Amino acid sequence: MKHAAQPGSSPKPATVTDVARLAGVSTMTVSRVVNGEPTVKQAARAKVQAAVAALNYTPNPAARKLAGSRPIMLGLLYSDSRAGYLSGFMLGLLSKISLRHVQLNAQYCDAADDGEEAVANMIATGIDGVILPPPFCESQALLDLIARSGTPAVTVSAGRPSPLCHGVSIDDYKAAYEMTRHLLALGHQRLGFIMGDPGHSSSERRLAGFRAAVAEAGLDPEHDIQAVQGRFTYHSGLDAAELLLSGGRRPSAIFASNDDMAAATVAVAQRLGLYVPSDLTVVGFDDAPLATTIWPELTTVRQPVGDMASMAVDMLVRHIRAARNGVNLPFGQQMMDYTLIRRQSDAAPKHRPAVRLGIVA
Repeated sequence: MKHAAQPGSSPKPATVTDVARLAGVSTMTVSRVVNGEPTVKQAARAKVQAAVAALNYTPNPAARKLAGSRPIMLGLLYSDSRAGYLSGFMLGLLSKISLRHVQLNAQYCDAADDGEEAVANMIATGIDGVILPPPFCESQALLDLIARSGTPAVTVSAGRPSPLCHGVSIDDYKAAYEMTRHLLALGHQRLGFIMGDPGHSSSERRLAGFRAAVAEAGLDPEHDIQAVQGRFTYHSGLDAAELLLSGGRRPSAIFASNDDMAAATVAVAQRLGLYVPSDLTVVGFDDAPLATTIWPELTTVRQPVGDMASMAVDMLVRHIRAARNGVNLPFGQQMMDYTLIRRQSDAAPKHRPAVRLGIVA
């Protein structure tokens, strides 16, 4: 649309809003085209360029310079279903954004929701990038939506990398394998394993690492080593521990896929009159704050959640600043180190079993 000039006055110059309205796109898309960013689809770019020509739109050089130094706005979609994980994640995230001239738009979304509406709303407000911790890092529909918008994203703790975004993770398979080897080295052969949410690839990889270590030890996969379903929540850990500890041949050690479920296992053991670790070894995964606030403190795999959150911010900031300067960086995957942390919840079994045992999934 052209602005009608009043008699005796100069035509009012077109604005970025006018261009967006004529092209049928967002003002953020117009800004990206004008600034030469390569993340805009060709069809949208052509519409914007046609509108710019029709309206004789000229960007303000001073405004463009200011836009290049404007703060970066990142969107975060989170759920509280894994409270231990989330607390460490948020601490790492908040410590980093204050140092990187970054603003954060954090949106809570129930884990049962796919998060698409929340992310679509964030994109509409003009965020520059999206951070997806569990469980949203596993949603292909969500990743497709973000990719279509041309907004860079980073997943944190996804078990499988995606070509559509950056990723930060640890080797869940290797970490679970190493923890299982530790239990076997202590002399445990009646092992219980509490799986995480079946929708998470990290849960699948931890189970695979556990099974690989058991198979390597030559144990028969048909007896007395049990894998039961959990969902990364404390309450699911209570249910799983009840199943493992209520049978006649209970395990001498239980490996839970996260610390919330491991803490629940300790609680069930204590209710049943079992002393941890002399009667039952319990180990976890993540090294969440909960691991050192219960007694006995948990032996666990330390996943550097705070450092992973910080790395996610760094990866997005580099990507966004490069794009503002006309450089299209490829998406990358960052694998971070884990550590097996021994505390008071593991010990050798009282009696080494005479029978070799296996897994029942």
